[in-house]
Amino acid sequence: MFQIPVAKLNDFFAAVAEQEELYLPVDNVAGQAEFKKWEKGDKLSTALNTVRSAKDFFFPQTENLMEFKMEGKNIDVVDAHADVKNFAVFGVRGCDAAAFHVLDTVFLVDPIDTYYKNRREHGVMITLACTEPAPTCFCNLFGTDATNPGGDITSWIVDEMMYLEAVTDKGKNFLEKYKACFEDAAQDANAKVDAQKSEVSKKLEALPFAHLKMDKFKGENLMELFNDPAWEKLSKACLGCGTCTFVCPTCQCYDIRDFDTGHGIKRFRCWDSCMYSDFTQMAHGNPRTTQLERFRQRFMHKLVYHPANHNGEYSCVGCGRCLAKCPISMNIVKVMKTLGKN
Repeated sequence: MFQIPVAKLNDFFAAVAEQEELYLPVDNVAGQAEFKKWEKGDKLSTALNTVRSAKDFFFPQTENLMEFKMEGKNIDVVDAHADVKNFAVFGVRGCDAAAFHVLDTVFLVDPIDTYYKNRREHGVMITLACTEPAPTCFCNLFGTDATNPGGDITSWIVDEMMYLEAVTDKGKNFLEKYKACFEDAAQDANAKVDAQKSEVSKKLEALPFAHLKMDKFKGENLMELFNDPAWEKLSKACLGCGTCTFVCPTCQCYDIRDFDTGHGIKRFRCWDSCMYSDFTQMAHGNPRTTQLERFRQRFMHKLVYHPANHNGEYSCVGCGRCLAKCPISMNIVKVMKTLGKN
């Protein structure tokens, strides 16, 4: 384990930024934390979480896949894989780190998404343990330990000192590369970190949604849940705006479009949302024509379909963003309470 005074973090950030791209949470003009490329003078935000998750760096909202360049009768295909450089994402919370287990089960199984894989290989994730969870948090419900968030490197801030510990080989190599910025952790470092973990764990256990019952959401109850009449009342309040899908760290729906540049074609991948009416639109028609069907699909996928197909792993990490951002307060917790008979 290594340590660095919080007051010297910007020296560490400057050293990293000289070698590779560095992203971390910084407070914007509205006072909200957003991941941004570090620039001299930027300070690490003390906010619990960012508006959008770290998913953007590995599965961007808009991504150039390839370009077809036409000159006369010749067509050159230019792959965008080469555009990705080494980068580091600092200050990722445990819920967002856990989301990558979900994304990996989607993008890193055959057929492997080589664009996502390329970014995962080039990126280093440095997580930051939580100290003050919000009432909207329920990460521990899904097995995430916010006090020991994982990633490639885990960090904790205790008494104005940051402690860092490598989790993966990539993390070890990263800390070794920048070891001049750190010093070996003091003898009492583990005791200080463990004390903080114990204190925060108690706070997590006391959160309002920490003990919701999930035993109803199993594959064996699929048809019962699917046909539950409660979906109609729940879905009527939904505006279908898709905000929940765009702030969610595990949603992975996307669309692919080609754009004519005048001298060729650029192919882009962009996030999409299962909450939109045209998401399932096909030449023959649309299998989900109502808001009820789209609303049900979103939450059935997160709570029933995905765990049924991935060894019980839910496609929700309890980050609480959908609770905070939904304009009419219709969120996954209300669905779990209603259908789970909580």
